[in-house]
Amino acid sequence: MSKKTTKSAAEVDVNQLAHHLVGLSTGTATYTSLSEYMSAMGRKGGKKGGKRRLETMTPEERSSIARNAALTRWKKKQQKAGRQKG
Repeated sequence: MSKKTTKSAAEVDVNQLAHHLVGLSTGTATYTSLSEYMSAMGRKGGKKGGKRRLETMTPEERSSIARNAALTRWKKKQQKAGRQKG
């Protein structure tokens, strides 16, 4: 069975290099990976998502979420304190 070979960082496809250079020269954003692209898309939608969510929630829902967050923070503090004692 033959070994799989991987390309080093220096061995880039000519078309990929050309695409990157065009992006640099025109000032358009080029993403090196899909995860970078997806995180940029998430930031774009996330800017307005929190405000919209706050406007559509009832006071009871907001209270419930805040209570759960406080309990989770408290639980983490207790677990951390327990590990330090032992």
